[in-house]
Amino acid sequence: MLCAIYKSRKKPGSYLYIQKRDDFSAVPSVLLEHFGKPELVMMFNLAGDKALRQIDKDEVKEKIASQGFYLQIPKQDDGLFNSLSEIK
Repeated sequence: MLCAIYKSRKKPGSYLYIQKRDDFSAVPSVLLEHFGKPELVMMFNLAGDKALRQIDKDEVKEKIASQGFYLQIPKQDDGLFNSLSEIK
């Protein structure tokens, strides 16, 4: 299964995975408004041997099959690590 991967200019670290290049019909309009104009990063074969960085290919395949897209958002620092490093 091929998918198209797009990055967001508005939300750094956010990526949108869809089944067909430039076909955003399954993506809710409100999501696209917040995501901004998608910029194509690459086409990726989810059935191939190559792994995706930071996410599971099977989860991406399942989400694309069930809802038509997969949204990857960056994990944000909740400040806990920084607060723990200050404790002596």
